[in-house]
Amino acid sequence: MSLTPQTYWAEHAWIDGRVESDVVIESAPDGRIAAVRTSVEVPPAGSVGLRGLTLPGLANAHSHAFHRALRGTVQADHGAGAAPGRQGQATAGDGQRAPDSFWTWREVMYAVAQNLTPERYFDLARVVYAEMALAGITCVGEFHYVHHQPDGTPYGEPNAMGDALIAAAAEAGIRITLLDTCYLSSGFGAAPAARQLRFSDGDADAWAARASAIKADGEHARVGAAIHSVRAVPAGQLATVVRWADERHAPLHVHLSEQTAENEACLQAHGRTPTQLLADHGALGPRTTAVHATHLTEQDIRLLGGAAATVCMCPTTERDLADGIGPAVQLQDAGSPLSLGSDSHAVIDLLEEARAMELDERLRTGKRGHWTAAQLLRAATEDGHACLGWSDAGRIEPGYLADFTTIALDSIRTAGTPPRLGPETAVFAASNADVRHTVVAGRHVVREGHHQLVQHAPGAMAEAIAAVRTP
Repeated sequence: MSLTPQTYWAEHAWIDGRVESDVVIESAPDGRIAAVRTSVEVPPAGSVGLRGLTLPGLANAHSHAFHRALRGTVQADHGAGAAPGRQGQATAGDGQRAPDSFWTWREVMYAVAQNLTPERYFDLARVVYAEMALAGITCVGEFHYVHHQPDGTPYGEPNAMGDALIAAAAEAGIRITLLDTCYLSSGFGAAPAARQLRFSDGDADAWAARASAIKADGEHARVGAAIHSVRAVPAGQLATVVRWADERHAPLHVHLSEQTAENEACLQAHGRTPTQLLADHGALGPRTTAVHATHLTEQDIRLLGGAAATVCMCPTTERDLADGIGPAVQLQDAGSPLSLGSDSHAVIDLLEEARAMELDERLRTGKRGHWTAAQLLRAATEDGHACLGWSDAGRIEPGYLADFTTIALDSIRTAGTPPRLGPETAVFAASNADVRHTVVAGRHVVREGHHQLVQHAPGAMAEAIAAVRTP
C-alpha cells in the first residue's frame, strides 16, 4: 500500500513521556512516521497544522460493535433473564423498576444480536468505528462472536460477519484487530441456548478452521483469537484455541471473572477459579489479554502477573453493568500491563476510560494518585496497541505507524492549564468532544472535529440502530 506523504506541524506533542512544542511529524508512503523534529517554530510550507496536544492514536482494546445499539435504551429495557439457577423478573408487582443486573442486560443484548445480518452489521459498525475515530481512536480490538445465521447455519461465506467488520473499519479509516471468538457452550458444557446458536461453530476444531480462512491485509486489519469465557469454551477445547493463536503469534483475548456467578460455577465444575483453569490449559502468556478480571483471588493476580498477561479494564461498562472495580493496581504491580476498552459502548471515550480507572480506584481505596497521567495514557496508547498485535504503533517516533490524535487545549473544559500539563489535562479534564484531529497511516481522517470519510454520521447511526432493533 502506498500513501501520499504528509507533513504535520503539531503545536504540542507528547513524545517519549514529555510534552514538546512546535513539532514536525512527517509521514512516509508506507504510512509510517518518517521523521519527528521538535522546536520548529515556523511551520514548513504545505504542512497541516494541529493546534492543541497531539498524542499517539488511542487503542480501544475491547469492543463489541453491535452493543452500541443498546446505548440509552438498555437503561429502560429489561429482559427476563437471570443468573444461572436464579429467578428474575422485569418489573416489580407495584409497577416500580425491579432490580437490574448483568443477566437482565444480557437478554436485551441477545435480542439485538438476533437481528444482525452482514449488511446491517456493516452499516452499524461503520458508524461505530467512525465515532471511535472522532474520539481519537485509531485502532480497535473487535471481540467478535456473532458468526452465523440466527439458527446457527453458516452463511455462504462463513466469515461474512467478520468480513463486514473489517470492511467497516476500513471505510471509517481506522485499524482493526478482529478477535475471532470461540463460543461453544451456554455454561460449562451445556449446549448453546437458542439465542446463542449463531455464536457457535460446534467445536473448537471447526472454529479454528473457519478462523483460519479470515482474510486480513496486515496493514489495516489483523486477526487474533478469543476465548469468550471459561463458561463458553469447554476446558477440553481450550488448548485448540491456544494452539491456533500460538502458531500465528497472534493475540489471545478472554473475558475473565467479570461476574462472581461465573467464578462460583467454575469452582463447582472444575474445583478451581477461571484464571487457574486458563493457566492449567496454557492460555496465559504475554500475548494473552484478560478482559475485566474483576473478581480475582490473590493467586489469580499472581498467575496473571507472572505470565505477563495484559489486563484490559473497561470502567464505563463495568460501572454501567454494576460489575465491580477490578484490582488494576495489584495486577500491574504483579507484572500485568494494562489496556483500556469501551466494551459495550455506554460511551466511546478512551480519555474517560483512563480517568475512570484512576477515579474508581480512589473511591475504592480512599486514596489518590494510583497512576500518573502519563501511565494512564500509555495504557490507552502503546500498551493498548501491543495487546492487539500492533507493537509498531502507539508512539510518535520514526518507524512507528503514523497514527495520532490531537486534543484541544482551548475548549471550555481544557482552557487555562499550561501546555506542559497537557497529559493531565487530557486525562482528567478533556473528553471525546475535545478531539480535533485524528490521523491514521498519515491520512487525515478527522479534521477539526469532522469525519472526512463518513458523512452525516449521526443520521447514519440512528438508521443503523433502528435497523438492528427491529425484528
